[in-house]
Amino acid sequence: MIRKVLLSLSLLFMSMPSFSDDNELSKLYADNEIDGTLLVQSFDGRTEYQHNATKIEEGYIPASTFKIPNTLIALEEGVIKDQFEIIKWDGVEREFTPWNQDQTLATAFSRSCVWCYQRFAVKVGDIKYKQYLADFDYGNRETGSVISTFWLDGDLRVSVRDQVNFLRKVYLEQLPIKHRNVQILKDIMLTEETSDYKLWVKTGWQDEHGWYVGYIETQGKVWFFANHIKIKSPADLFFRKALTIKSLKMKGIIQ
Repeated sequence: MIRKVLLSLSLLFMSMPSFSDDNELSKLYADNEIDGTLLVQSFDGRTEYQHNATKIEEGYIPASTFKIPNTLIALEEGVIKDQFEIIKWDGVEREFTPWNQDQTLATAFSRSCVWCYQRFAVKVGDIKYKQYLADFDYGNRETGSVISTFWLDGDLRVSVRDQVNFLRKVYLEQLPIKHRNVQILKDIMLTEETSDYKLWVKTGWQDEHGWYVGYIETQGKVWFFANHIKIKSPADLFFRKALTIKSLKMKGIIQ
């Protein structure tokens, strides 16, 4: 019996495609002097383009990319009704001017409004977060000692591949979340629509961790992607999106 199981597993892995660094993408990052890791994966998972493949499985702070699962959790738990409900500003002046006003879920997501999601987090609580992280199989499933900041400076870690795997579950609605709530997330994640493609995205930034993750529909196909780069100065934030879009063009996914 054991031999049959091992044989089946070996045949499975033999049938799976193997991947390695894409030289064209590696040159793109080197030319821009950016230390980063990129994974672009086709809908069926059989085509991948990678840069820095040895770090694809390394865990990083998710920062504001956690607003993707966090939005689903907040909606499912009823701490926010929909993308239109007003989130009243507490009057505290913060470093990012667009945060200093009433928000909606849509603006809180697009502006990465930390205080909005901190308010949600306190209402959700640690026990429920750990259950959702387990149900989602999200990253290392850890939170931390401070429930309102665990995705920024707590114990939660997520890899580039984790991000892509989770995005596929969002797209296919393979999560224990109501269809309505997934659709609200998709509505507020849609950031760009051209004649060539539609793009669903979330950015993230905390200390040296910069993220650009999402998926794209183009020419009747869907591709998932996650780009993590090391932020040495605020000027590097530009490359989160720029290198991702350039990579998609270099591989012929978009024009």
